[in-house]
Amino acid sequence: MKRDINIFEFPLNLGLIKKQHEIEPGVKKLPDWLRAFDFHKRIHPKNIFRLESPSYAMDFDEETQVKNPHQIIEYAKKQAELILKNFDKNIFNIIIGGDCSILIGNAVALKKIGSFGLFYLDGHTDYIPPHLSPSGGIAGMDLAIVAGLGHEKLTNINHLKPYFLEENIFCVGNAEMDDEEYVEQIIHSKIHYFDLENLRKNGFRKTSEDFLQMIHHKNLDGFLIHFDVDILKDEIMPAVDSRMEEGIDYSDLKEILQPLLNNEKCFGIQITILDPNYDENGIYTKAFVKNLIQIIKNKEE
Repeated sequence: MKRDINIFEFPLNLGLIKKQHEIEPGVKKLPDWLRAFDFHKRIHPKNIFRLESPSYAMDFDEETQVKNPHQIIEYAKKQAELILKNFDKNIFNIIIGGDCSILIGNAVALKKIGSFGLFYLDGHTDYIPPHLSPSGGIAGMDLAIVAGLGHEKLTNINHLKPYFLEENIFCVGNAEMDDEEYVEQIIHSKIHYFDLENLRKNGFRKTSEDFLQMIHHKNLDGFLIHFDVDILKDEIMPAVDSRMEEGIDYSDLKEILQPLLNNEKCFGIQITILDPNYDENGIYTKAFVKNLIQIIKNKEE
């Protein structure tokens, strides 16, 4: 990768529901946690921008049928402002969460810039309406929201609905394949959907190349990669909110990401859900940082 890099830190955790033993979800610690393992130092960013998140809450809103919508909407607006203020098409952006709800603010910013695609790499689809969510946590519905499914307050910020057209989205890697009601939501959408089984059949690199062909064919202004670390196998990344045994390894991740990262239309990558509280000794994070930097820099260390 030859472009300069900006890092945006969005340590938001309001999209997740805290577990019984928690005071709040630990994903808000991720930017500082990666910094502790020299991620920032080894990336050599041109700039680092940060937007502090509101205090944690679990406020259920009857109108939208989700938790913390008002705080997340206000944060998304500030996110978008920060991104737009520092936008440079010649700079690659690494956006560190936080939980998956940071996608909303990023999506709002990109919609103001132009027409963008989304490569959604995640162990879940996150494409459900509120009534199918047992928790009401927006992090489990973020793909639906940015594609226009959900309450207008969330899907139509600044009258920009939809932030991404469904037909410009690839949803890749869902391992929660046994829940028919969950999966049928995305199957009946216009999103290009590759669950984990079909991702393997189609090929990791080929799936990315198919996405890039779509970007080129439609002459989109660019695209964003969403990377939820729960796409990784549990044995190499158990430090996540919703653990599943099935997933991909770092070799697979490299096959998927490198064609995307090397494309000039890639706006950047957002990294979400790694929870430092579940990796106290940093064993899994150390391997994660090493592999991700190798992939981003497109070279072996």
